[in-house]
Amino acid sequence: MDRHMSDTEELAGGKLQVTRRAGVVRIVFNNPDKRNAMTLAMWQGLGDLCAALAEEDGLRVVTLEGAGERAFVAGADISEFAQTRGSSEAADAYNAAVARAERLLEAVPVPTLALVRGSCVGGGLGIAMRCDLRLARADARFGITPAKLGLGYGFEGVASLNRRLGHAVTADLLFTGRLLPAEEAQARGICDFVHPGETFEAECAAYVDTISANAPLTIRTAKAALLELAKAEADQDPARIARMIETCYNSDDYQEGQRAFAEKRAPVFKGR
Repeated sequence: MDRHMSDTEELAGGKLQVTRRAGVVRIVFNNPDKRNAMTLAMWQGLGDLCAALAEEDGLRVVTLEGAGERAFVAGADISEFAQTRGSSEAADAYNAAVARAERLLEAVPVPTLALVRGSCVGGGLGIAMRCDLRLARADARFGITPAKLGLGYGFEGVASLNRRLGHAVTADLLFTGRLLPAEEAQARGICDFVHPGETFEAECAAYVDTISANAPLTIRTAKAALLELAKAEADQDPARIARMIETCYNSDDYQEGQRAFAEKRAPVFKGR
């Protein structure tokens, strides 16, 4: 998205760029020479960032995208593997960093949107699938390719895909290693929206603005309910969601919503 944002910070030696504006946090995977392939430092930085976002005041939406035109994230940086996955112990530590980053991304308490151009492969698809929604440019391609590399795809990653996509789609992705074009990916539930290249930026910006303009406490409550529903039934805490709903009804924003409706104007929500 070509949006002017302030308060830019860099993580993982500049390979993760984070900008903030009006409650929207934009995360850019910035390794374009390698199609934004994820280094170990990028996985660690993403996990640390998501942990911090969980505590950040005023947050409304988080977007994730790749630098340049060719890729969202085209998997892991294989050139690092001799060092970062050269032994079983190193591989375990690497896999733990990946699992932590994906788990913390999924737990971010506001809507997370993957904005996908070009290749979204392997770890990139793992990241995108941990987001709430995936908006794809028409040239996007989605796949998981460990079968072409001899790698074992982690149990937590398989479980996440199976939970979101079902057995058949997950099996197809893992067994074939093929890259699905955006329209097929949408038909199979891998991405949610596909936009032509010439309108992609504007469509994404408008979608982000739509969410940002809505009542933040209501959105957080909906996200919390979705996260609870992803747990085993015995682990769900509906009482927590009930408390959040009560907070919505007691909020200034609820009063503002009613006033705006009566006055036939757009509401201005403050998140309190």
